[in-house]
Amino acid sequence: MTSRGLFASSLPCHIALIGFMGSGKTTVGAILAKQIGARFVDTDSRIIDAADGRSIPTIFAEEGEAGFREREAQAVADACTTETPLVIATGGGVVLREENVRCLRDACSVVWLTADVNAVLARAGRDPNRPLLAGAKDVGEMRTRILTLLGERGPHYQAAAHLIVDTTGRHPGAIAREIARKVARRPTADQPTPHNPSTAAAPGEIG
Repeated sequence: MTSRGLFASSLPCHIALIGFMGSGKTTVGAILAKQIGARFVDTDSRIIDAADGRSIPTIFAEEGEAGFREREAQAVADACTTETPLVIATGGGVVLREENVRCLRDACSVVWLTADVNAVLARAGRDPNRPLLAGAKDVGEMRTRILTLLGERGPHYQAAAHLIVDTTGRHPGAIAREIARKVARRPTADQPTPHNPSTAAAPGEIG
């Protein structure tokens, strides 16, 4: 299925992937974009480019999380206002700002990629570019941090998403194909699901 067929005039122009670190947003997003003939954008990469090549941990260290979130909001806004169809991989904390959520839901079909804690540990635990896991003295402490963050962010992911897809133990290509199928079956933009961050929806297709 191509982007021309997938993005009918009644649907948002882009697909945005949200979810915790290690959920597969970048890997799956790049494959999905190739499958449907869209352009792939990673907001973290755009942040690094705009910061003259400084890494995410360096931006956190020099500007604090607040400075990073400002840069992230700009990267999201820029992507959402692009006219050609995109697959957008976002950072794990993008849903913590209401302005980001509004922008993504207005311009994109928002897909929450989920993964269990063991999958997150396997994918992200040894990555030095994960500032929120930096300094953990062992796997047990890292697991505790992940579970804490997942508990805090889970309701935000759920409220922001139009669709939910689990990635645990699955091949990225199969995940990408499932996303394309679910986006194609989404209700039209004329029947939006109201965004309410105080409520949670059941896993699956949530409108």
